[in-house]
Amino acid sequence: MQEYTALITGGSKGIGADLAGRLLEKGYTVLCLSRGAPDWSHDRMIPVEVDLLDAAAVAEVAKDIVARHEVTHLVHNAGLIWPNLIEDAKPEDLTGLAQLHLGAPLALTQACLPAMKERSFGRVLFNGSRAALGVPTRTAYAATKAGIVGMARTWALELAPHGITVNVVSPGPVLTENFWGIIPKGSPREEELAKRIPVGRLGTPRDVSNAFLYFCDPENGFVTGQTLYVCGGGSVGALSL
Repeated sequence: MQEYTALITGGSKGIGADLAGRLLEKGYTVLCLSRGAPDWSHDRMIPVEVDLLDAAAVAEVAKDIVARHEVTHLVHNAGLIWPNLIEDAKPEDLTGLAQLHLGAPLALTQACLPAMKERSFGRVLFNGSRAALGVPTRTAYAATKAGIVGMARTWALELAPHGITVNVVSPGPVLTENFWGIIPKGSPREEELAKRIPVGRLGTPRDVSNAFLYFCDPENGFVTGQTLYVCGGGSVGALSL
């Protein structure tokens, strides 16, 4: 039986925690990178505390991880929204979220690549966003999430000869702390948004982890460079949050 080790950023809660739990059930070792320690544990879950907004800290953690572990699956799930209208958007919003959504996974992937290439196997996954198609108040968030798609497609072409696939899962509105930081939990606004989604409900972490599991599967090596929207149909037309 092959042994797999998954590195999941933002694995302490929400989508990341749900995916981590499911990979643990499959026998994976899971490295959980987050700003704070998870409130759950497992004998094969290794928590790693790091601020992904800090490029130097990410580089140091990446170096330490690959010295101790052979990562086969890298899932960059961590993200922040920082909403504001264009009049209030700042250049530092762009640079900050570019580090979180693009710079951090670049450093982590670069560190993990030698072992993946030697093994001729790897899975690199991103948590994108339906917001990359455009949502009011998402200047920095939408821009950097859209950047994920371009970066993933480029890596997919470069890494395909090495047995490494690169794919993006792009959720629509999902019931997580990030979502409730924008729309109050249980509010009329939340209910109204659910009604405007074609399937008639908001997403759950399990909806999104289902898609990640597909891309993680070692048998699905013929799919790379793809973006799968898990959004209840919200990517088909306009959806204003």
